[in-house]
Amino acid sequence: MTQALRRPIRIDIAVCTYRRAELDQTLLSLAALSIPAGALVRIVVADNDVTPSARDRVDAIRSAVPFEIAYVHCPASNISIARNACLDHANGDFVAFIDDDETASEDWLSELLVMADTTGADAILGPVQAIYANSAPTWMRNGDFHSTLPVWVAGEIRTGYTCNVLLRRSAPSLVGRRFNIALGRTGGEDTEFFSHMHQAGGRIAYAEDALVQEPVPSKRATVAWLAKRRFRMGQTHGRMLLEGRASGRHWRAIALAGTKAAYCFGAAALLAVSPVKRHRYGLRGIMHAGVVSGLFGVREIEQYGNLEKAPQ
Repeated sequence: MTQALRRPIRIDIAVCTYRRAELDQTLLSLAALSIPAGALVRIVVADNDVTPSARDRVDAIRSAVPFEIAYVHCPASNISIARNACLDHANGDFVAFIDDDETASEDWLSELLVMADTTGADAILGPVQAIYANSAPTWMRNGDFHSTLPVWVAGEIRTGYTCNVLLRRSAPSLVGRRFNIALGRTGGEDTEFFSHMHQAGGRIAYAEDALVQEPVPSKRATVAWLAKRRFRMGQTHGRMLLEGRASGRHWRAIALAGTKAAYCFGAAALLAVSPVKRHRYGLRGIMHAGVVSGLFGVREIEQYGNLEKAPQ
């Protein structure tokens, strides 16, 4: 929905990248955005490769994009470094994050801005719709296991993600806040970022029509990839539950997560004839097992630690 804003406003769109050819399509989708009257847009591309491998790709596409593009080289292979570089180079009223393998819908930014204006929230999340190839398992496509949506707890959103979000840079909960470098190779840096922002009084809203799409490559369309991701997500949640907990509450949390894991694994076994439900419960059980791991202080697995060797 395109509509004029109450005053001229500046937005930086942050794109962290690492050897991805899909960056071209991401930038071209941003070039086609409908921009509210009076809004000024700038794109910040943060190249997380050891060498500035994306520089030529960005320079080649500048003429097709009607916005200024700031290229930043921020080595190496640690997504928190790239995200922080985007925050450090942002100078607008808002900064929006989108991944380098996603494409934005025409009204993506407008919908985020309208929701920010309507709610006054510090962060606005949008949905990420997974696009599956025909080769992906039928149960995976039917169950839509890769799309990203916010989670509500007691009527509010308490954490978020960076694959589709708008941040109000002047919000007290966000001023000076940065992503944890220690989590830049495991994942979970965005969960921690938004959880701490929420604990500091920040509000998170949701713009359901601010859609971006993300193709699911074959290497991610597997049970093994989903299981590893869910386990790491559980580890991050467990580690955060561990923060500031007394010993007694710590053991109660372990018992609760262990019980939930056992229940989910049992439900998965009972629902073996239904692939979608079986995998949904099984993956949820793996996530709760990850929570137990995190509560025991086990370091998160490095889900993205092999990026340097991955062909792009």
